[in-house]
Amino acid sequence: MADKTLSDPVFSGDWASYYEKTGQRPPRATLIRALDSFDREERPDNALAADLGCGSGRDTIEILRRGWPVHAVDASRDAIDGLLARPDLPKNAHIDTQLARYEDMSLPQCDLINAAFSLPLCPPDAFPGVWRKVHDALRESGRFSGQLYGDRDSWAGREGMTFHDALEIDALLAGFEVEYLEEKEEDSVTPRGTPKHWHIFHIVAKKT
Repeated sequence: MADKTLSDPVFSGDWASYYEKTGQRPPRATLIRALDSFDREERPDNALAADLGCGSGRDTIEILRRGWPVHAVDASRDAIDGLLARPDLPKNAHIDTQLARYEDMSLPQCDLINAAFSLPLCPPDAFPGVWRKVHDALRESGRFSGQLYGDRDSWAGREGMTFHDALEIDALLAGFEVEYLEEKEEDSVTPRGTPKHWHIFHIVAKKT
């Protein structure tokens, strides 16, 4: 059973504080890699991106800035409200939002699905179905960018979260051309300053 008394918002539910601390940080490097790859190609006229666990817009704003329409998904009303209230939201941005848990979300057909540090918050019994939604929503040559947690992460075993070993990551990425995959372990802190051992897979993969 998980100890949900920890001060980190992942377990305390203090999402408003989390979004306040993380919303103004730069977009994740995995997203930039994916967007730069599309910039080097001829992007489809009807290109659409989805940002899963959009938070208050750390990555969403960059996707919109690059001229993509975005379908932003989050289970927190604070996140959606914070995103739509951002002063740097581009004028005439094409954005629609969905307030839903990942296992309940409905995704349109997309060319880019970004899930930065969000899918590990899906319970293990629901994760296979959620990953299937991601795979099926991506058009051919569409890209996934994001992070998954490794089995040596200090949160491994926490209730309601999913962790993977390297072989499981390889299995999930079957049917993708892996353009970037970095397995990283380090001791650091969470956005609220709680000490933590991180074991993370940083991924950019193109659907074949």
